[in-house]
Amino acid sequence: MELSDQEQFRRESLKELRAMGIDPYPAAMYPTNAFATEIKENFKDDAEPRQVCVAGRMMSRRIMGKASFIELMDSTGRIQVYITRDDICPDEEDKEMYNKVFKKLLDIGDFIGIEGFVFRTQMGEITIHAKKLTVLSKSLRPLPIVKYKDGVAYDKFDDPDLRYRQRYVDLVVNEGVKETFLKRTKVIRTLRSVLDEAGYTEVETPILQSIPGGASARPFITHHNTLDIDLYCRIATELYLKRLIVGGFEGVYEIGKNFRNEGMDRTHNPEFTCMELYVAYKDYNWMMDFTEKLLEKIAIETNGTTKVMVGDNEVDFKAPYRRLPILEAIKEKTGYDLEGMSEDEMREVARKCGVEVTPSMGKGKLIDEIFGETCEGTFIQPTFITDYPVEMSPLTKMHRSKPGLTERFELMVNGKELANAYSELNDPIDQYERFQDQLRLSQKGDDEAMFIDQDFVRALEYGMPPTSGIGIGIDRLVMLMTGQQAIQEVLFFPQMKPESKD
Repeated sequence: MELSDQEQFRRESLKELRAMGIDPYPAAMYPTNAFATEIKENFKDDAEPRQVCVAGRMMSRRIMGKASFIELMDSTGRIQVYITRDDICPDEEDKEMYNKVFKKLLDIGDFIGIEGFVFRTQMGEITIHAKKLTVLSKSLRPLPIVKYKDGVAYDKFDDPDLRYRQRYVDLVVNEGVKETFLKRTKVIRTLRSVLDEAGYTEVETPILQSIPGGASARPFITHHNTLDIDLYCRIATELYLKRLIVGGFEGVYEIGKNFRNEGMDRTHNPEFTCMELYVAYKDYNWMMDFTEKLLEKIAIETNGTTKVMVGDNEVDFKAPYRRLPILEAIKEKTGYDLEGMSEDEMREVARKCGVEVTPSMGKGKLIDEIFGETCEGTFIQPTFITDYPVEMSPLTKMHRSKPGLTERFELMVNGKELANAYSELNDPIDQYERFQDQLRLSQKGDDEAMFIDQDFVRALEYGMPPTSGIGIGIDRLVMLMTGQQAIQEVLFFPQMKPESKD
């Protein structure tokens, strides 16, 4: 491995530290009792000096003869530390060691521990006066520290490819990145607390499945050697969660990873997090009410307001949200009324709308493509798009008053789907026939058509109560709540092409 001059210099420093009897990677626990942000928030000028023990990265250093100032960054933020040679090394024979270790062998990015007391400098900055310094971990690569001149940042670590591959560096040097992921945690924590308070049970279902069901998507395929069978990474949790409703649970949910072997862009990652919830004795109208209240609460808990800025758009999650049937949405945006049209007529409309059509597309796929091309991106404020045709919704109950349609909605926010929900189909005969329709689409070449899950049909034959279910894309929800416009910004480690050997 070829090393840069800086990396070689740091390795030489590492050897010298060890030669001096200093362990650059000590195993003993370091007894921290305070954090940077908390120290600054609780400081009082008229109080007795507080004794603290902190640890973190050294992010800057200003050496001024016998005294120095460093900036220490821990998990909560940054704080200034004042260090003098006479305090750290009161014995005369240790002073030369101090000069060598602190001034020559320690580098920006090294982890150190500081024991001392808190005071305010003449410049007014809350600072730790160090009485003891401990080397905790030697950094062998220099951080790409962002520099500022006249308020303008340069030498920035802002290349997206590097940032996503080296998230560990991105988190250290770029302000705001860590806060995005802390908000992600808050979003999921709030979501979970609302569902728990409602009395629903969090469960886990298989990730490796013999039949990938619950959505129309292309799966990842793997092979189990012992059983000598192909298995699929799940594309949704739906069918297993509904089996639990059959088994007697009244409300179940799962927050977990799904996998779809499809395209990648600013709103799609092949591995993504989804929450699915199923509640017995409810329908899609109840689920719309529940969803808008849920998202309103998440927005307030995360940002203190229902309004968030996403790019140039202000999105307001305050309930209630508009409810618009999908065929009316297409008519509103394009002028074409698809209701009652044949498949050939829909193909012609699709072509006029600039949609690329293939022989495998049935009515449902055509409507989906026309809506996606002409309508989806126009809905900025949260909008429930409802009453999808049966061809688009093989797991959904038929609409109680509109023949040919189903009781389904998708929630559109900032031009993208955020949630998908149904009054769940619980008629086993109808469900089997819908699976057969999906099989025919598959035979026509639709590689996203659903498999027939015979065991799920058998479960329905034992009886499933009226149920409503919903899936919410957690990554997209976090994008909205943090104002991010790329899914890669809210995933610690998004999928990337392997680095080239060069």
